[in-house]
Amino acid sequence: MTTPSMLDIPPAGRRAGFAPGFGRRVLLTVDTEEEFNWRGPFAREGHGLSHVAAIPRFQAFCESIGVAPVYLVDWPIVSDARAVEILGDAVRRGTAEVGVQLHPWVNPPFAEEVTMHNSFAGNLPPELEEAKFAVLRDAIETAFGTAPLVYRAGRYGLGPHTAELLIRHGMKVDTSVRPLFDYSPEGGPDYMRHPLAPYWVDAASRLLELPVTSVHAGALRVFGRGLRRPAAQIPRGLGALTRLGLLERIALTPEGVSIEEALRGIDLALASDLPVLVLSFHSPSLAPGHTPYAATEGAVDRLYAWLEAVYARLAERRVRPCTIADVLAATGH
Repeated sequence: MTTPSMLDIPPAGRRAGFAPGFGRRVLLTVDTEEEFNWRGPFAREGHGLSHVAAIPRFQAFCESIGVAPVYLVDWPIVSDARAVEILGDAVRRGTAEVGVQLHPWVNPPFAEEVTMHNSFAGNLPPELEEAKFAVLRDAIETAFGTAPLVYRAGRYGLGPHTAELLIRHGMKVDTSVRPLFDYSPEGGPDYMRHPLAPYWVDAASRLLELPVTSVHAGALRVFGRGLRRPAAQIPRGLGALTRLGLLERIALTPEGVSIEEALRGIDLALASDLPVLVLSFHSPSLAPGHTPYAATEGAVDRLYAWLEAVYARLAERRVRPCTIADVLAATGH
């Protein structure tokens, strides 16, 4: 059976259906990863893990609002005993799930040159992409005592052979597609025209794609996919469209997106009949000074305020939290 490339736009008939009663749901995903210099070149060494000490506060917050986050774990995290202890406690108690996130530049085997192009795992030779994935997946299962079922490529870096390897290694869900974003200027994938709603990657319904939620807002939002690329070619073109209220891209993340923008994004996503909203952010933002989005303690506090406001709006709209296990059960898997 031929598995299609995840870089291709899926046929319209692949949209996933959910069991009656599933309703509208929201999934909270955390790119659980090392600290590194976001403005510097990629490097195998020199990363940190001090923010892991901030994860218990976040986990307690999630439990207080009835949310079980999905920690998408990469190699430095699964190799750290403290991180495994903290995350493992939540996983064992059933208040969190773990998945796989591949940062190829810090994930063995180290057979490639560290470059921007190779930071997208899907750009690697298929054998190397699979070797890196397999050693990470197996380490996560060993560390947490449960087989991970969900994957996110670091930097959203899917490739033409990623679907095959995910299915071969028993993965059931991918959440690497970021609709309305184009990473091709850096050598990565172009997701500008990928669907916003969950869909089956393959005709046999073996791998479910849960896109990270982004929407277009503004008077010209229905033309957003066609307008965004040409506007980007004009100096300050996208900024002008946003300031004029004509076209704005809203990603459902506390990183660089205000509460007001996020609430509008939620309403637009629900108006588009999305059955599952996928929120995301990076774990180093849980402590100050590790990402551009959380430079200070105040910025970290604002991240929590963002989550509080977003989940309050979701509750008003009768959107309930869910887990990967819930999604798979609702799709008959």
